[in-house]
Amino acid sequence: MAKNETIGTDFILLGLFPSMKHADILVGVFIFIYLVALTGNSTLILLILVDSQLHTPMYFLLSQLSLIDLLFISTTVPKMVMDFLSGKNNISNIGCGTQMFFSLMLGGAECILLTLMACDRYVAICHPLRYTVIMNQSVCQKMVMGSWTGASLNALIQAVYTMQLPKCGHKEIEHFFCAVISILSFSCEDTSSYKLAILLVGIVLLLIPFVIIFSSYTIIFLTVLDMNSPKARNKALTTCSSHLMVVGLFYGPPIFTYMTPGSSLSPAQDKTVSVFCLIITPMLNPFIYSLRNKDVLGVLRKMLERCLF
Repeated sequence: MAKNETIGTDFILLGLFPSMKHADILVGVFIFIYLVALTGNSTLILLILVDSQLHTPMYFLLSQLSLIDLLFISTTVPKMVMDFLSGKNNISNIGCGTQMFFSLMLGGAECILLTLMACDRYVAICHPLRYTVIMNQSVCQKMVMGSWTGASLNALIQAVYTMQLPKCGHKEIEHFFCAVISILSFSCEDTSSYKLAILLVGIVLLLIPFVIIFSSYTIIFLTVLDMNSPKARNKALTTCSSHLMVVGLFYGPPIFTYMTPGSSLSPAQDKTVSVFCLIITPMLNPFIYSLRNKDVLGVLRKMLERCLF
């Protein structure tokens, strides 16, 4: 056993506001954000599920994105709020590993899914006559299964390896959730090689999808510019701009995190990036897609009229 190794001790999540005055106001803001995200994503999933007009590959992938966002924000905010209200900010080893697994899995699944959504838009705009053949139901299901399976395997390997390392010290995590890097700081062993591997894998997992998305949209925009119909051009640009906004919100914070040397990324900056990625983005995504989409707004209006009258 390593010297000063601690066994069976809970971790302590210091949270976002360990010494902040009027933290209750900020907690109220996060509760509001969570309820908005819960309502927005649940409504979008329900609309896509019940209306046959939205039973297309694009909306099927969008429903999966909303499901991921719904689970993503649920991995952190409820625990953070309960800790503040109860005054207890401890989390067990199993709970910490579980939270780490789900945050890694959902982040990876969204990364892959956004790439697949870009490929879907490429086929729809650049090969419209073959779209229904290429993007059939079986292909869509395999794409979604692949994103969940690949992300789950990556998350399982990282979470299990990280949590089985011997821990030393008081286990106070200067974060609001169990992040891999935060847990590694308690290890009794030298984890510099593993941290470097995480950094390299993170960069690769960000750059490859980003290159695919960038390439897809470069071809898409060249195709759109050659369209003779202004209506078709505007419709294509509207759909693509919504997806590009979501891609920018999702990839911006991780790229900032991984491309910045660890020594210059302070805990406060890390928390800010995590809040944006894990909490703000899942709230904004359903509104970016729904408010700019006439089909979704039409189905929502029809459902509200049916309920009211």
